[in-house]
Amino acid sequence: MTADAEILPPDDNRSIVDLRRALEERYLSYALSTITQRALPDVRDGLKPVHRRILHVMRLLRLDPAEAYKKSAKVVGDVIGGFHPHGDQSIYDALVRLAQDFSMRYPLVDGQGNFGNIDGDNAAAYRYTEAKMTDIAMRLMEGMAENAVDFKPTYDGSDKEPVVLPANFPNLLANGSTGIAVGMATSIPPHNVAELCEAALALIAKPETTVEELIHHVPGPDFPTGGVLVESRASILESYRTGRGSFRLRARWHREDKGRGVYQIVVTEIPYGVQKSKLVEKAAELLLSKRLTLLKDIRDESSDDIRLVLEPRAGTVDPIILMEQMFKLTDLEQRFPLNMNVLDHGTVPKVMSLKDVLRAWLEHRKDVLVRRTQHRLDQIVHRLEVLDGYIIAFLNLDEVIRIIREEDDAKASLIATFSLSDVQAEAILNMRLRSLRKLEEMELRTEHKTLTDEHAHLTSLLGSDKKQWGEITKQIAELKKAYGKDTPLGRRKTEFAEAPNAELAEEAESAFIEKEPITVILSEKGWIRALKGHTPEIDEKGFKAGDRLKLAIYAETTDKLLVLSTGGKVFTITPDRLPGGRGQGEPLRLMVDMEEGQDFVDLFVFRPGAKRLIASNVGNGFLVPEDELIANTRKGKHVLNVAGTEEAKLIVPALGDTVSVIGDNRKMVIFPAAELPVMARGKGVRLQKYKDGGLSDVSVFAASEGLSWVDTSGRTFTKSMSELRDWVGERAQAGRQPPAGFPRNNKFGR
Repeated sequence: MTADAEILPPDDNRSIVDLRRALEERYLSYALSTITQRALPDVRDGLKPVHRRILHVMRLLRLDPAEAYKKSAKVVGDVIGGFHPHGDQSIYDALVRLAQDFSMRYPLVDGQGNFGNIDGDNAAAYRYTEAKMTDIAMRLMEGMAENAVDFKPTYDGSDKEPVVLPANFPNLLANGSTGIAVGMATSIPPHNVAELCEAALALIAKPETTVEELIHHVPGPDFPTGGVLVESRASILESYRTGRGSFRLRARWHREDKGRGVYQIVVTEIPYGVQKSKLVEKAAELLLSKRLTLLKDIRDESSDDIRLVLEPRAGTVDPIILMEQMFKLTDLEQRFPLNMNVLDHGTVPKVMSLKDVLRAWLEHRKDVLVRRTQHRLDQIVHRLEVLDGYIIAFLNLDEVIRIIREEDDAKASLIATFSLSDVQAEAILNMRLRSLRKLEEMELRTEHKTLTDEHAHLTSLLGSDKKQWGEITKQIAELKKAYGKDTPLGRRKTEFAEAPNAELAEEAESAFIEKEPITVILSEKGWIRALKGHTPEIDEKGFKAGDRLKLAIYAETTDKLLVLSTGGKVFTITPDRLPGGRGQGEPLRLMVDMEEGQDFVDLFVFRPGAKRLIASNVGNGFLVPEDELIANTRKGKHVLNVAGTEEAKLIVPALGDTVSVIGDNRKMVIFPAAELPVMARGKGVRLQKYKDGGLSDVSVFAASEGLSWVDTSGRTFTKSMSELRDWVGERAQAGRQPPAGFPRNNKFGR
């Protein structure tokens, strides 16, 4: 027997496992666990399991708002020991966030000590900080002792924990939530609870209320750090209707005059989720790199309140234009995503609209109301039964005492003598002697009548859907009053405004760049540089060995340059940042994020309002406005869809009403430009039909002026439409051989 054979398990313990199936099952189990137990909140109480367990432990520790604080370490330890067997730091981080008024619109934990700040500084260790619940946390757990929700066994089966909280507070929308699971994520901004209450009341009064009607009550998010929301109403409506979208949030600022024409800008509120220290650090870096051309200095003069001072380069700088530049280049403007992907009934991930989320919360409140009412009814029935027994005992007190003193089985004798129930007999036997002096018939009958009336009311409530919604309406109205917009916590912090024209910042930036003529040179290998002036002759010695001129264009330093790649993306670069013409330039790939294996097709100057015809090598194309080609990031803007071996072939000016197309097969067709669609992105339509080869060149010209081309000798030829009538047809036709004199390279030679 070999050594390998000796360490193998016996044959009866071996089994063949399908590795693919095993991995799928285990990964699915992991994914479901991540989705339901970590990342996504429950639509009913807006909490993830860790937050729910923290609040449940604080309730068990009786950390009510009126009670004293207890060490955070005690809370974290009890959460780990009994309910959430994970790392102590992750649990403490979750507890800290619940106490931060810049993270939570309505904090659920009242923290004492260092719980971090908006600069991004961490909280003190949990042995130093103390915590207790806020009034809002108490509202979330209102009715926990009244069978309002189901409980489930903890991870080790030694205790029970709530499946969901009763949630007498619309926590999901009020405080928002973020999380990343496996294959899905959630991102919900905070909202104003008074506005949510108004929307909920409108939904109760009129269940068919639309999202468009609801946003009259909930016009948009309300962030704890304030700011100004500059998203359009149409965009907000679409986001709330679909459950997906984003909100554009800006810092709040004002102008402070310092006299003699000098002023400074003071930022008092920054966007939600932005760390102030990193914001200032990034702005300082941009200032040093001279990208903030209108700014002279930035200072952080914050204490308890935020105060960022921006000093303009000159008193003549328009503050609005300066701030537009700041919004464009720094985190003073953020887009907060909306993805209302939540757990429906705690199990099923689902993207919900604003109406769906509010309706789910209201249905949960109704379920809680019914369960609490039924629990109270059961208590009343039990108490009435006991009171009936007490009244019988009071009326027959001497006989009851005699039976208890003399009978061997007092309980059975009481039941037989007075026709009592087991509960009544047990209550009489457990009654203390000192209670006999208080046991007056009038008091018993008064309590009996009060409970009987309450029983009738609760029975009526359970039997009427209308009365149940009426009770929920009262609860929501009380919540709205407690946290109305006239209260310090309930006032709206985020305001709404129209966004100024972002082009102002670009115009201002251009104004600080000296306007000079330049010649932009792009080599075959993708090296780019800019020569001063409009130079007609390009020195071939300015290129690296094995490289040569690809194209040269005339531009101004204040222009924008657009670059098309073979992948169908258009990139935007600014000439003032191009390397000078003394060297060989720099690789254009370092200025843009172009994918590996792709190349540059064309480089041209952006002209606002103009159009271009973009086409692939297989002959698909469309007209695109140049305004749609501007890319705001290094990653560019995807314009032409290409697949497989297809590539973007050309992008030519659309300066006329007629299109001439010639293929590699040296066939030409002419058709009206109106047959081409105008699009911002797509695959386009067929320009010309090919049996072999593909597209060679395209020209868009005015029919009144005729079609022109330049031959290899530099001579220009022009043919009128009457001379070209044999080539005029419809889009996607094969065409015919070009007119005599057309260049052999199949190019119009622009």
